[in-house]
Order: sequence, then C-alpha cells, then structure tokens
Amino acid sequence: MTSNRYSDVECAAVYRAIYERRDMRHFLSEPVAPEVLSRLLDAAHHAPSVGFMQPWRFVRITCPELRLAIHALVEQERLATAKALAEREDEFMKLKVEGIMDCSVILVAALCEQREPYIFGRRTLPDMDLASLSCAIQNMWLAARAEGLGMGWVSMFDPEALKILLNMPADSQPMAILCLGHVAKFYDLPMLQQEQWTERRDLQTVLFENSWNTPCP
Repeated sequence: MTSNRYSDVECAAVYRAIYERRDMRHFLSEPVAPEVLSRLLDAAHHAPSVGFMQPWRFVRITCPELRLAIHALVEQERLATAKALAEREDEFMKLKVEGIMDCSVILVAALCEQREPYIFGRRTLPDMDLASLSCAIQNMWLAARAEGLGMGWVSMFDPEALKILLNMPADSQPMAILCLGHVAKFYDLPMLQQEQWTERRDLQTVLFENSWNTPCP
C-alpha cells in the first residue's frame, strides 16, 4: 500500500516552520529578493478558501510617504490602545509592537469588495471570508520562516482611515499590515511571552470532548 505521508525529513521541516514561526518586530534593512517575495505571495494565493472565493487582496507599499502615513496611523492607535489598557498602559508602552519603518517590505492584506454574492459556506458563517484571508496570511508566514525571513502582523490601525489612504472600495476591508524582511535572529519564544506579557495556554485547557468544557483525555 502506498502512503500519502511525506518523508520524516519533510515532515520535520513542516513542523519546524510551524513551531519556529514568530511575529517579528525587529528587522534589518537588507532588501528581500524579488523572486523570494513572489514565492511568498504565491504561497499565500494557494491558501484554502471557503467556496474557493479567494477573498484576499494584497497591496504592496513602495511609496515612502505612504509608509510614513501608515506608520502614523499605527502610532495613533498604539497610543489609544495603551490608554484603553488602563493599569497595563506603562507596561504596554515598553513593547515594540510594529516594524513598519524598519522592514524591507510592507503589504496590506485585505478582504476584497463585493463579497456578498459568495454564499457557498458563508450563508450562516459570513466571517469565513476572514478565515480564508487568515489562512493566506499563515501560508505566507510559514513560507517566510522557511525562507529565513521574518514577518509581523500589525492590526493596530483605523481600518476606515487606511482604506482612504489606499483608495480602497467602500465594501473592502483591510485586516493586516504585514511587515516582511530579513532579521538578525528569530525570537526564542513568541515576543509577548518572552516579554512576560502573557503565556501560551496548555493544550488541555483548549481541548474538549463532545461538550464544552468537558476535558478530552
């Protein structure tokens, strides 16, 4: 009987990319080779999508003035987030939460316009378009790690303000500012865990059997 399983070496590479992927904030200025960026975007474009709707759109930011404007949007939201965190404000302000001005490549990942006609798999769960986009981002993230590149997902911004900056249609939705580039090293642990902001939950606390909060042996 033939096996569909990858070889041990190939399996190990897949799991290594998963476990060593990090949300990076510190980047080097070295440019990303065009052929590598093409491979990463193609990996994203081969993500699964509900009803094969492929709702993802990526806007590459190459204009320096636009990069500055995006950074200003993120900084505005960073300060607002700090205020909203109340007693953790000072602790939050010490964290580096983005690498927009440092990374080589900026991509804005968004949901496309005119998504309403796509009802296959979305009639009762319309947010599956966002799930599909998230799969595309994860594909790119894992491919970037395999290529030795860091990537960071920035979600601190006013989506309507970013839509105006990028001339996006009213019914589209920006979901992520992706910072991509070379790094001096990858964090040993997820940065927020490394900075003692929070800890990864034990698997058993999020795994149930047959009924909510029923432990799975």
